[in-house]
This record gives sequence, C-alpha cells and structure tokens, in this order.
Amino acid sequence: MIRVLVVDDQALVREGLVNILRLTDGVEVVGAAGDGEEAVGLVATTHPDVVLMDLRMPRLDGVEATRQVRAVDAQVKVIVLTTFADDDSIFGALQAGARGYLTKDAGPEELKRAIETVHAGQALLDPAVQSRLLDRLGRPAPAPAAASAYPDGLTAREAEVLTLIAEGLSNLEIRERLFVSEATVKTHINSIFSKTGARDRAQLVIYANRHHLTR
Repeated sequence: MIRVLVVDDQALVREGLVNILRLTDGVEVVGAAGDGEEAVGLVATTHPDVVLMDLRMPRLDGVEATRQVRAVDAQVKVIVLTTFADDDSIFGALQAGARGYLTKDAGPEELKRAIETVHAGQALLDPAVQSRLLDRLGRPAPAPAAASAYPDGLTAREAEVLTLIAEGLSNLEIRERLFVSEATVKTHINSIFSKTGARDRAQLVIYANRHHLTR
C-alpha cells in the first residue's frame, strides 16, 4: 500500500481527494491537512510515501511546504496538485523538490498513475505543464544577478513586488502593473513573507524601507 497525505486548504477539494483515494486500489490515506504548516507536522507523525500538495494555501504555501517536507523526510515524494500551470509555480515547485505536477482537473486514473509513478522514483508532469516547462527551457537564460543583490535571498521579481507593496498597491494593482496573474502575485508575496519573516504588510513596508527597497 502506498501511504498518501492529502494537503489542500479547500475543504471540499480535500475531502473529494480523500474519498477518491480511499476507493483507489493500492493506496492508503494516512491524513489530510488544510495548510502547509499542518502538512509539515503530519509528515513527521504519519510518515507518508507520497504527499498531494496544493500550492495556494494560507500560512505556508505549497512551494515552501514542499521544501520543508523534504527537509523533514527526503524519502517523501511530493505531487503538486493545483489549478494553475504558470511558469513561476512550475519552477518553484520543482526546485523545492516536487516529483509530480498535476492540474486539478486530473481524473482518478491520472491521479493513481501519478502516485504510482512518483512512488516508483520517477517524475511525472501533466502534459500541459510539460509543454510550458519545455517552452521555458527553450528560452534564452537571463543574465544571473549577483548573489548579494537583495537581502535574505529575495529574487529581483520579489524585490520589485515588495517595492510595490511599500507603495501601497493591492494584489490586483500589482498584477496589473507587472502583467502577471493574481495567483503569481500571491506566490511572490508568500515567498517574501517566508524569506523576510514579516507577519503582515505593515512589517513588509518597514522591511522595504530598512533595506532601501522603496522608490
């Protein structure tokens, strides 16, 4: 039996996945979590073989949760299950250690195949995601930024988002300014909170001013 932990902040989605997996031969559901922090704790106590990880969650997003899960137990295989297939999410999840990436419209058979594939030590990507990944890899690589360009490991894009937050822009306004999806903006902001240790936007403004990331 492949031991699976389900992680999704939407109760209906989480319960739906659990019900599907309970009817899947060769799979045992060992737990379900509503956010990344809870997932990391459950990995330590339930010892799953595979984690189905949502990306968009409060407190701790799926990318950072994947990284922490892998730190707790490097043998755990993570499959990212998300509505979105944007480039930032794909690369963030894969860099954090995810071995599979499926969109949430995947059917029971696709889900079972993904679990069996990553459990066997192989990687699996949704065809739509694989296409975007290949497109991204085919683009010229941008010039690398200096490692010390921004504090606490912030990327250039995260620093740009932080500057806009310090100017008082909302997520919607940042999306329109940068021509990206709101989901991508949320991913950047979650990463900024994680890296800076800030608890709210007011602390981010203070951080931006302290590190001269304002205009």
